Amino acid sequence: MMPGVGSGSGRGRMMPASQPGWRRSIRWFGCARARVRRYGLLVVLVSQAAAAAYPEKPVRMILPNAAGAATDTVARIFASKLSEVMGQQFIIDNRPGAGGIIAVETVAKASPDGYTLLQCGISQAISPALKRKLPYDVGRDLARIAQYGAVPNVLVVHPSVPGRSLQEWVKYAQQNPGKLRYASPGIGFTPHLTMELFKSVAAIDVQHIPYKSSAQGIADVLSGQVHTQFNNLPSQLANIRGGKIRALAVTSAQRATQLPDVPTVAESGYPGFEVTVWYGMCAPARTPRTVLASLADGVGKALAAPDLRQRFADQGVEPRAIAGAAFDHFYQAELARWAKVVSAAGITPE
Repeated sequence: MMPGVGSGSGRGRMMPASQPGWRRSIRWFGCARARVRRYGLLVVLVSQAAAAAYPEKPVRMILPNAAGAATDTVARIFASKLSEVMGQQFIIDNRPGAGGIIAVETVAKASPDGYTLLQCGISQAISPALKRKLPYDVGRDLARIAQYGAVPNVLVVHPSVPGRSLQEWVKYAQQNPGKLRYASPGIGFTPHLTMELFKSVAAIDVQHIPYKSSAQGIADVLSGQVHTQFNNLPSQLANIRGGKIRALAVTSAQRATQLPDVPTVAESGYPGFEVTVWYGMCAPARTPRTVLASLADGVGKALAAPDLRQRFADQGVEPRAIAGAAFDHFYQAELARWAKVVSAAGITPE
C-alpha cells in the first residue's frame, strides 16, 4: 500500500476525494466562498448607499489659517453657499499653526468618510519643499476634490521707483543689480517665491527683505523704505486705487477684473508666467469616490451661483472649477514647480 493512501486514521494520510467526508468538505468550502462573496457584495452596496445619501450630517472644513484672515473670509463665503447647495452645514474649523501642518495632519489622519475636509491651497504645494520631514505625505494621504477659486499676485512699486511698465522696471533692475529691495512676509511664503521665480525668468538681481507679517512689508513699501513687492491683489487694491503705490503687472493668466488697465506678466514679455494663490478642497485618502464626486458636483453648483460669484469678485477672487483628475494633475504640477523654485533660490529645507 502506498504511503498516505488507504484506510486508517494515521497522520499524513490523504483521503481520496471520492469519500463522503471530502464531498462534505468541498460543499462546505463552496458554500463559505459563496457567503463571502455575498457578504462582500453587501458591504459594497451598503457603502454605495451611504455615499449616495452623503452628506447626512454637518461637514467640517479644516482651515490652516486664523479666523479673520483673507483666506478665512473666502472659505466662509464658499462654505455658506456649499451648505445651501448640498443641504447640510459646512462648518469652518480654524486650525492655524506650524505653517499649516497642524490642519493638514488633522485631515490626513481623519476618518475617510467625507465629514472632515481640508481647505487646501498653494501653501500645501510649497511646504513639502520647505520641510525635511512632514507627518504626512500630501500625495499619498490626501485626495484632491476640486479647486474653487484663485487670487492673482500683483507686482507693485513705490511711486519713486523708475519704470512705468514692467519692461521699464526690469530694465532698470538689470542696469542696477542689487539696488532694488523687495518685501515679503517671510522666507518660503508665496510673495517671496513669486519674486524668486520672476527673478529667474527676467534675469534680475533684487534683494529680499523678509518681514514677520505681510502688513509690515506693505507698510515699508508704502513709506518707500523698500522699493517693491509681489503680494495678493486684495491686500493691495485700496493702496493701488489710492495712488500710494503703482501696479506694474498681475500674475494671473488674464487681467484682473478689479484692475483692467494693468497687464499680466505674461503679456508684458514673459509668456507662460502665471502664479495664483488658489483655494481648493481636499479629503483624507481612501474617501469613497462617490463622496468625492458628490463634493465636486456641489462645488460646481456653488460656483455657478451668481451671488457667490459676486461675493468672490468683491474679495478679488476668481471662481475656478477644476475637479477630479484635472485638479490632481494641477496639484502635482504645483508640487514640482515650487520644489524647483525653492531649490533654485537656495532655500535650505528645515
